[in-house]
Order: sequence, then structure tokens, then C-alpha cells
Amino acid sequence: MKDKLLKSLPWLLIIIGTILFLFPIALVFITAFKPDAEIIHFESLFPKVWTLDNFREILGTPEEIPIFRWFFNSIFISSSVTFLVLVVDSLAAYALARLNLPGKKIAFALIIATMMVPGQILLVPVYLILNWLHWIDTPLALIIPAGAGAFGVFLLRQFFLAIPKELEEAAIIDGCSKWRIYWHIILPLSKPALATLGIFTFIGSWNDFMGPLVFLDSLDKYTLPVGVALFQTRYYAEYGITLAACVICTLPVVIIFILFQKNIIEGIALTGLKD
Repeated sequence: MKDKLLKSLPWLLIIIGTILFLFPIALVFITAFKPDAEIIHFESLFPKVWTLDNFREILGTPEEIPIFRWFFNSIFISSSVTFLVLVVDSLAAYALARLNLPGKKIAFALIIATMMVPGQILLVPVYLILNWLHWIDTPLALIIPAGAGAFGVFLLRQFFLAIPKELEEAAIIDGCSKWRIYWHIILPLSKPALATLGIFTFIGSWNDFMGPLVFLDSLDKYTLPVGVALFQTRYYAEYGITLAACVICTLPVVIIFILFQKNIIEGIALTGLKD
């Protein structure tokens, strides 16, 4: 009996942890179907009267609440950032992992050191640069600065180091150039790591709040996180509409994670830690 309890203890802890993590998300989804009166005067977890009025008000008034425009902006910006990160980081990681470049270890150390710098410190200099380029209040202000990252370079470099060099040597004997080796050998073998980086980048860009808040001014150019925050003012809070907007904002990310969770696990598990 004691052995069975010890074996079941890890599973019990996992179940408890899962409930603790999922409960706030489930609460948001459930509360979005409550009328405002039930949200303000909380009496039960589940609504006494299930209603779609919150979603109707958001989706039915595009002139006042351009939710579809915000959704398109989030999709466009997150997809563009993800594409740029995969291209730039994979090229940089390939050069640091496979090419004989002078000082590449120092360059890699400097790239990793940038991960220690909080992003908030860079807001002012980045804003000044974007203002000089006249990119403020344009999608470029969110796409270009986020188009590469130290985490992606680190992740892909470690994965590229785990790929056997014999494959590259055989390709060189067959007459392949460095570019063809990168395109036809390294990238196809790195699909798990690329998928992991792509998903993390997309979710991070989708959930970004500070960047759109600082670099965008026009209402129709906002992304979903900033648009959702507009429902909370200093004097009044529209809880039902806010929670319904949160559901619309969260649902795509949850679906993406569910569909690609195997790629995330596989990419992290197969990523080497070689020097």
C-alpha cells in the first residue's frame, strides 16, 4: 500500500499543478458568458443565466470596437515577426555552429549576454530610432525590432551542433555549397527546433502589450492585447466585454499550443547542450 501511494504521489502533484494552472483560464472562459450583474455580484462559479451578449456587443459593433481589425493586426504582425526570427536566427545560428569564423565564440557570448538586458531598458532608444525612421504608428515598428533574438540563436545553434558533421562532409564531397547545405540538410533536419522557436515567437508576439502600447497611436492599428485594455478605464470597467475579448484573444494561442505541443516537446528534448 505504501509503495502504491509513493508511485501515485507524482501523478497527484501533477494533477494538482494542472488544476492550479488551468483554473484561472477556465474561470475567464466561463465568466465571459455571465451578464455584468452576475460578474459584479459573484455568487457561483457557473453562470445562472448563460448569455452571449458580451460577444454580440464586441462582434456586432465594428465601428466602436474594431475587434476584427485588431485580430488581423495581431495575425499579420505575429506572423511577420515569426518569419523574420526563423530566417535571421537560423542563418546566425548556422554561421556560429558550422562555419569557421574568427571570434565566433566571443560573438556568441555577446549575443547571449543580451538576454540579460531587460526589454524595458531599450524602449527609449528603440523609440528614438523608430521615430527617426518615421516608423512610429506603423507595423514596421513592431516587426523589425523583434525580427531576431538571442534566445532563437541559442536554441538553433545548440540544435545544429547536435547534427552529425558526417552529413555535411558527404554533401561537400558531392559539391554542395554552404548555402545548399544550410537549405537542404540543416533546415530539414531541424524542423522540431524551428517549430518550437516559431511557436514561442508567435505566442510571445501575439501576447506583447508594451510594444504596441508605446509604438502605436491609431486605434485601428492596435493589436488585440492593447485593444482589450481599452475596456478598462480609470472610472469604469466593462467586465463582461473585457472577458469576452480576452477569450477571443486567448483562443488562437490555446489552439496553436494544442496543435503543436508535440513539436514543442520534441524540439526542447532534442536540443543539445554542446559547447
